[in-house]
This record gives sequence, C-alpha cells and structure tokens, in this order.
Amino acid sequence: MFDNLSEKLQRVFKNLRGEGRLTAENMDAALREIRVALLEADVNFRVVKQLIEAVKVKAMGEEVLQALSPSQQVIAIVRDELIKVLGSHESKLRFSNDPPSVFLIVGLQGSGKTTSTGKLARWLSKNGHRPLVVSVDIYRPAAREQLNVIAKQINIPIYFGAPGEALPVDLARSAKLEATNSGRDVLLVDTAGRLHIDDDLMGELQQLKELLGPVEILFVADAMTGQDAVKSAEEFHKRLGITGVILTKMDGDARGGAALSIRHVTGQPLKFVGVGEKPDAFEPFYPDRAASRILGMGDILSFIEKAEEFVDKKQAEQMQQKLMDNEFTLEDFRNQIRQMRKIGSLDSILKMMPQVGMLKELQNVKVDEGEMTRVVAIIDSMTPRERNNHMIINGNRRRRIAKGSGTSVQDVNQLLKQYTQTRKMMKSFSGGMLGGMLGGKSGGKMAGKLGKMKLPPGFGF
Repeated sequence: MFDNLSEKLQRVFKNLRGEGRLTAENMDAALREIRVALLEADVNFRVVKQLIEAVKVKAMGEEVLQALSPSQQVIAIVRDELIKVLGSHESKLRFSNDPPSVFLIVGLQGSGKTTSTGKLARWLSKNGHRPLVVSVDIYRPAAREQLNVIAKQINIPIYFGAPGEALPVDLARSAKLEATNSGRDVLLVDTAGRLHIDDDLMGELQQLKELLGPVEILFVADAMTGQDAVKSAEEFHKRLGITGVILTKMDGDARGGAALSIRHVTGQPLKFVGVGEKPDAFEPFYPDRAASRILGMGDILSFIEKAEEFVDKKQAEQMQQKLMDNEFTLEDFRNQIRQMRKIGSLDSILKMMPQVGMLKELQNVKVDEGEMTRVVAIIDSMTPRERNNHMIINGNRRRRIAKGSGTSVQDVNQLLKQYTQTRKMMKSFSGGMLGGMLGGKSGGKMAGKLGKMKLPPGFGF
C-alpha cells in the first residue's frame, strides 16, 4: 500500500537534500511536486489543498529555513500533517457497558462486508472478546451461507435463524437475544448491500439501527475504488451516521488515495484495513505508522507485533544463542524460514523495513516465494545428520537430495552456498532479525547492526 506515493515523495525529499539551503523558490517547487504526487495517488483535492497549505506555512518559517538540515525538518512537517489527515491516533472500537455490543457492518455490494465481518470477529476473539455473527442479507444468493462457511473456518459461532425468520429485523432481534443468552459480548451484524445507494437500502439500515442501538456502524469500502469509496462513505455517513471505516484490499492499492481522504471527508476514522485474503490479513489502522511507511521510514512496530503473534519468543532466543555460538544448522535455517512465512510474505515484511542505509537495498530484492518452497523441500530431503552438519554433504549425497526434492544438483549447491553466506550474515546480525526484534540480549544493538547488514550474493529468497 502507498507504494507509488511513497516512491514519489522520497524523490522530492532527495532533491531537497541536494540543495545547499532551503529557499522560497525550491520549497515552492517541492510543494508543487508533493501536490502532484498526492493528486496522482487519487487523494481528494480538498485534502491535498489543506495539507499543502499547512506544510507551506510551517516549512517557510525562519526556524526551518535556517536549520542545519532543512530537508529533514520538511520531512518531519509533512509527516505531522499526514498524521493529522489520517486521524492523529489509532481509533479504537467502542463497547457497550451493557453487553452485547452491537456492530452494524454496512457498505455497498462487493465491498467485502461478509469477509470483513469474519475477519473482525476473529480479531475480536484473539483480543479477549466473545463475538457472535449473523447475516441479515436475505437478498443476495448464498450470502448467509458464505458467512456460515467463514465462521466455521475461524471457529466463531453464527446465528443462522429459526424457522419463519425471513426478515432482516427478525433475524437481528433474535441474534441479539441469542448473544445475550449465550454470554457473547459482541454481536456483528452483516447487512445487505446494493450496487449503489438507494432509499430501500437506507430504510432497512435505519430500521436495524433503531432496533439494535449499535455502538459501532462500520462502513466497509474497497480501497481499489479510490474516491468512489470516499464518496460512498460520505453518503452513508450523511444518511446513517457511521462511526468508522474498514478499507479492504489495501494490499492491492498502490496509490492509497482512499485511506488518505476518508478521515477528512467523512470526519470518521479509518479503524481497520484488510491486507490480504486470509482471515488474519486484517489490521487496526495506525495513522502514525501509515505516515512513516509513506515517507519510507518503515513500520517496525507492526513487524514486531506480527512477530510476537506468530513466533515463539523462547525459540527465537534459542536461535539467537545458536547463531552466536556458530551452531546455526540447516534444520534451524528451515525453521527460521517457516517462522518468517508465518508472519507474512517476504514482500510484505520487506515493506515494513525503513528505507535507509543498507536496508534501502532490500526494497529492490525480488522475492520468489516459489524459491522459498524449493529451499524447504531440499532441506526436507536431507537426513537429520545432514541437516545438522552440512559439511558431510558430498557429491553422492547432493545427487540423492536433488532427486528426493525434485530439484537439480545445481539447486542443492546454490542452497548450500546461500546457507553458508546467510549464516555468516546472521551471525554478524547478532541473533538474526527475529531474535533481535523479540528482545534478545543483543536487541539493543540491533539499530547499529542494521546499517552494517550485507546481503550475500544470490540471496534470491
């Protein structure tokens, strides 16, 4: 997400750094480029106008013009203004003092309401809540069955309705009673959508709002539709009073215009983003982290949170000790790959890294997930003894391993070469990324190590 905008803004700041000092002329030129970059990212023109004016007022102050590093000052100002546009701080969900808290999930047809309902239910369950889901979409074929399938996948209970309950209000009323009787503290109501906003849809949603008294009315929008998503959110807010927005398909939106516009246009916060198809590809939206990613500063906090969720801290610390003792084996190498893949695709992990120093080169690494699979297959084809002592893998063993993994001897040779180089790299990294991130003994030294980190030749995975 934000890839195109991030690239263009970094180019602007690079040009500013090339100036001997900041002047009104080169600042105006930079602001023009920032304006164009934002508009090309499909950011609402009103948002662009406000942001540029705010940056100009602050950037042309005497303190910035006379600073030793004016370009860094301008970057800081742009970051602050982006955070304001995005919402200043994380907007948390609200809950009722008298459970169950009802969340009404609304939006146009095809925006991802049903999938988002399931993802939000899973997120709530992982964070100490006991959700119940219900679909009141009686119009779209198999809409309620779709939610039923999702609910089974994530092990969340669903209210499917009793005989004779054919109307949305009847289903919603019974679902709320079921949540109360079964001790569920949150009820998520997946509502019907339309291809466009109409009075019938809004009338039905108003009925549900009056009946259920929801603490959250969350509008689901497809980020790929850009300003159309913003206009729809604005219209839903005028007619229904939404309390927040969930943007889906953020992983496929390189522009980010909807995310940058929706808070300013509707006055309501962006609360969650969908970043993939899997049930866990769903994240709270943090304005400060998004601003940092846009400006190439990375998102280390999100990486750490993902690592803490999917990686065993004790195992990570044991791995770190093995690296320090030069005992990092191919078995460990395979386990490290598996742990990293739990966090997400390597592409998504690399995008969380700050684009500074040697780490900037990581942004250009072409990740081949198929190569990762081949690496694991090759190591799986080794005997335990071979995995624990790569030095014994001679020509005959390499041919056997290649045959067993469906690869070539050349592939096996390449893996062993990459393994030995990566072993050296990770040892110099004092425990590897996971060990350092998760607070091992050398975690405090990690910032210094990052700038010195070298990628071995052929590190194609």
